[in-house]
Amino acid sequence: MTLELIDKQDAVEIVRDQIAAILALEVASQMSLATAAGKDPELWKLRVFQERATPWENLPSKTQDRSPIVNVWWDSCTFDMSASNVVGRQKSSASINIDCYGYGKSANNPGGGHVAGDQSAAEVAQRAVRLVRNILMAGEYTYLALRGVVWRRWVDNISIFQPQQDSENVHHIVGARLSFRVEFNEYSPQVQPVTLELLSVDVKRTENDEIVVEADYDYTA
Repeated sequence: MTLELIDKQDAVEIVRDQIAAILALEVASQMSLATAAGKDPELWKLRVFQERATPWENLPSKTQDRSPIVNVWWDSCTFDMSASNVVGRQKSSASINIDCYGYGKSANNPGGGHVAGDQSAAEVAQRAVRLVRNILMAGEYTYLALRGVVWRRWVDNISIFQPQQDSENVHHIVGARLSFRVEFNEYSPQVQPVTLELLSVDVKRTENDEIVVEADYDYTA
């Protein structure tokens, strides 16, 4: 018996994609609610990316969008054998990082004094991660709209950091990382009950010690 073609996403990839989709959906909704409330919707705007190595490169020149950027990426995954089925279901716990990047520009305060660019960037990043945390921890998303797959979700921690490029800090950009823990069911494919009559098998070893199997099979339903 052999496996069928493995042509699917793992649950961890679906969870990561779902987090990004929830953030994009709710940011649009928050901007509409802010407009209806007579507030500046730009204060609720986030640009959502996924699995980007240097997303701050999308932050602005003078004429570009200065909205904070959010990057959702899969960091790590562990498995709990005691709560799993060794045949087809594994309970998994994934760490999904959600990095929020704020851009700041030095300016004079109308009331007097000077606002440094790095201070402004930190405040923007903190506003962004605040919005992300409130969206993902809202009761509506207890199971990330994936009930039956997701067991629970939780914020592990939030940390502020300075992005680096070529071992140097990126000026006027500050990051805030929300480490998000999601527990869910991961499934593995099951063997279909197909009778397999083996005709012949040749096992060979190539010059670089790779093992190659040449086989002829006759399948009987």
